Amino acid sequence: MAVQRLAPLILSDDERAEIQSQAMRRKTAQALALRARIVLTCAEGGQNKEVADKLGLERGTVGKWRRRFVEQRVAALHDESRSGAAAYH
Repeated sequence: MAVQRLAPLILSDDERAEIQSQAMRRKTAQALALRARIVLTCAEGGQNKEVADKLGLERGTVGKWRRRFVEQRVAALHDESRSGAAAYH
């Protein structure tokens, strides 16, 4: 089985600082913090399987967030708006 070529995930200094902040802040939503940790680990190098094993995740989850980050950068880590009733505050 051939190893799939992954798009390189290279962070700028500003991106790395913002993502590290999201991963470490206590008030960050847990889903966002997990996505941030996935991106940071991917930026260290390695295949999706290696990152998934290191973080205790499924390979598909890592691949999804790697791909989204490469396409949309930091904005991809935030929840997308969903259809349904509007949230009232």
